[in-house]
Amino acid sequence: MSRRLAQSLRRAADEHAASTRAQPAADPTDLRLNLAGLLQLHGDSSTAVVLMLMSLLTVVPIAGTGSVLSLGIVAMAWAWARGHDAVDLPSRLGALSLNERWTGRCLHGLAWMYEQANRWLRPRWSIWSHGVTRWGWGIWIALMAAVIFLPLPLGNVLPSLSLILLSLGWMFRDGVALAASALTGCAALAYTASLAHLLVQLIDRARGWLPL
Repeated sequence: MSRRLAQSLRRAADEHAASTRAQPAADPTDLRLNLAGLLQLHGDSSTAVVLMLMSLLTVVPIAGTGSVLSLGIVAMAWAWARGHDAVDLPSRLGALSLNERWTGRCLHGLAWMYEQANRWLRPRWSIWSHGVTRWGWGIWIALMAAVIFLPLPLGNVLPSLSLILLSLGWMFRDGVALAASALTGCAALAYTASLAHLLVQLIDRARGWLPL
């Protein structure tokens, strides 16, 4: 991803703010942004954007959110592996919109995030973002989705961060961010394995306490 995306979102945010000031009595629905419109601002990077947004939502402390969204992330993994850089959202999902206030905050927040990312991320270590690696990253996304699906305490944080780094790294073609994604994901797998080992130990001890 280049500087153009950050500039596009900043311009959309400024235009929204100007419209709000110029039309204080306007119909609030005219100042709303739906998901389809947000993805359209990202152009052909929408698969990575959807993956990033879903990964961000998996860390929301709402019971069942991670489990449900992990299924959508698996679908993103399939699209990613097949080389689809753009996704067609179902009409109902694409029509979901934020209110006027949160539309402005969303645009400004995303513009700020991409501006900051543009300062640190750049095309490098191209082998990590080469087309031949797509199948590998697709499998990696599905693996992180499986970890997110598991009901582990704080188990969504590391795999979600791994997918966010993957999304940004792919948009910027930054191999360093992609390598960081792999390292973070490995930490997520290690955390999951350690919890599984602890669970097995607890079960073994519980069996020793129970009269058999």
